[in-house]
Order: sequence, then C-alpha cells, then structure tokens
Amino acid sequence: MRRAIDDHGSAPVEFVLVGTLVTLVALSVLQVALALHVRSTLIDAAAEGARHAALADSSLAAGVERSRDLITTALGPAYARMVAATTSEYGGAPVVVVTVRAPLPLIGMAGLDETLEVSGRAAIEPRG
Repeated sequence: MRRAIDDHGSAPVEFVLVGTLVTLVALSVLQVALALHVRSTLIDAAAEGARHAALADSSLAAGVERSRDLITTALGPAYARMVAATTSEYGGAPVVVVTVRAPLPLIGMAGLDETLEVSGRAAIEPRG
C-alpha cells in the first residue's frame, strides 16, 4: 500500500522557509533596537546641550555646538545637521530647550531625513 502524499525531501524546504522567517524576525528586532539606541542617544545629547546652554556663563549657540559634538561622535554627522536651541518656560521657570531632528534609521543607519524629533530641557541658571 503506497501513501497518497509523499513527504520525502520536505525537511530541507521546511528548514529554508522557517530559517528565512526566523532570520527576518531577528533582523527586525535588531533594527528596532538600533532605532531605540539612536533615539536614546539623541535625547541624551539634546539634554546635555540644554544643560550646557543653561549655565550662567554659556549661550544657546554653545549648547547647540555641544549637542552637535556629542551626536557626531556617537552617530555621525548626518544625525547632527538639524540642532536648534530656544528659551521657553516650563512649569513657570525659564528653561533652555534644545531640539534635534534626525533621520529615523529604517534599514541599518539609513532612513528618512528629519523624521525623528527629540528635545531636552534644562532650567536656566540665574546670571549674577
């Protein structure tokens, strides 16, 4: 009696199909981790730039430059192109706000320009 369906040789095909799916899921997880790392690095650089600009003997331009230096060192110059600093109020206190617009990495480090926006705030030291 012969079987109606012969599954001889199906193991290599199943291995390729499952291996492809597992590889795709693993690469997707790594890409999300990279995007989160870039976002965290940009937030930290924006906050550090705001703290630097908020010092009594500093300026907004110095805070922008500090953020650019940190971003360029950590991620590269493509991520440090759009950095701006302004003053504002937060909870009734004067603050410096440093905003960074950068590419969101979609495939490796390549991504769409200015799709990721983060900002950091710091209370302004009184000048005296």
